[in-house]
Parts: sequence; structure tokens; C-alpha cells
Amino acid sequence: MKLKSITRRAAQTLSLAALLALSACATSNRREADDPLEPMNRAMFSFNERLDRSVAKPVATAYAHVMPEPLQTAVGNLFSNLGDVGNFVNDLLQLKVTDATEDLMRFAMNSTFGLGGLLDWATAAGLPKHHEDFGLTLGHYGVPAGPYLVLPLFGPSSVRDAGGLLVSSAINPTTFMPIAASTPLFGVNVVSSRSHLLGATDLLELAALDKYSFVRDGYLQSRVNALDDGKALPSYDDPSARSDSASSAAQDSGAAQSQTAQ
Repeated sequence: MKLKSITRRAAQTLSLAALLALSACATSNRREADDPLEPMNRAMFSFNERLDRSVAKPVATAYAHVMPEPLQTAVGNLFSNLGDVGNFVNDLLQLKVTDATEDLMRFAMNSTFGLGGLLDWATAAGLPKHHEDFGLTLGHYGVPAGPYLVLPLFGPSSVRDAGGLLVSSAINPTTFMPIAASTPLFGVNVVSSRSHLLGATDLLELAALDKYSFVRDGYLQSRVNALDDGKALPSYDDPSARSDSASSAAQDSGAAQSQTAQ
């Protein structure tokens, strides 16, 4: 299935839920209990938005139009494979032995038989993809998230996740590469990751009356869900929970901002 088709269908699926969530996500500018730094965060959010509109999004749009879709998929697979190293380390730190074993097997299989990770044979073989970072590892051991925090370039975070970001960056395999190799990889990763989020951010532009609140609420909900290993997802049999489905669009928009630095 082509990448653009997947993105388009995902945006269409999220659009109704996003519209239903407007009243819950953008009814007030009051400072929330989990966002005591809101004035500073809003200013940083605006800075990141301007940088994304003027640099990251135009380059990512050009990349999506020029680069053949099979190559886009291969590039995404490459960085996903490198990310499995961090997933392995954090699963191991959280004593999730099964997940850590699967991460190690994914990395070994894709690195060996997938041309360094360009091909994702592990998913086809039934090995699930996990998503862990050191912020989640700290949360696993009871470290509170602390206030919501918007970082320059990196986007949505929290006090705990911002500290975890330093450790997560240190265990990224590209950190140990020569600058001549790591710098081009860094740039390609930024552009590739941002291009995958074009549909989600376009949806958010249309749906959210207050993008800051929408992204914040989506980010915080996504982190609670990730810390709970997916158990915090709403039940879609309950109409009152459907508005929470828009948090995935907000999370993607926040991730889009962060691609200017990751």
C-alpha cells in the first residue's frame, strides 16, 4: 500500500473525531493544572510553528513529491531499525524481557537480511515494533511527568521527558558515528519523518480552534497511554470516549514540530 494513500486515509478517518473534539480541546485559554508554564509554552509553540512552516514543512513536501514511494519507505525503515536499539535498551531497563528480546531480534534480522534496515523483514515475520524511550523508563519506575513543557525545536514534552531525551539521544547509534556520516543522516531523518506527518498536520490546521491546547492534550494523553502499554486507550463502544481519538492527530502534529531537531 502506497505511503500517500495510507496518510490520506488516516487523515480522513481522524477528521470526524477531530471535529468532535473541538469543544473539549479549545474552549478556554485558562491555565491548566498540568500546564503552569503555559505563557512560556505558548510562545515557544509559536516559534516552533513558524520554523516548521518556513523550513521543515516545505522541504518535507518537496521530498514527498520528488522521492519515489519505495525509497521513502526504505528510508523510513532504516531509521526505524536504528530506533530499535533504543527500544531494546529501554525495554531491558524496564525488565520487559520479552519485548527486549523481540527488539533485539528485529534489529538483527533487519540489519542482516534487510540490507542494513532498508527492508523490514521483522514485521513480516511477526515481530512487533515497540516504542520506548528513557522518559517512559523513568515513568515506569514512578518518576512523575512534572509540568508540560514545550522545548525549542523539539516540541511537546514534560520535565521528565525532557531529561529522558538527553539519555535517549546518547544511546542513538548515530551518536557514535563520525560527524561526516551522522550529519547527513540527521538531515535525512528530519525530512523523512516530517514528510510522514504531512497529512496529520494538515488535518489539525483545519480542525483545531486552539492548536496549542489540542497538541498539548493529545501529547499528554499519548504519554499516559504509552506508559500504560496501550491500556489507557478509550473504548469506542462508548460515544463519550470518541473525542479522545483525536489525540493521535494532536500527537502527530507535536511530533511534526519536533522533527526540526530530531
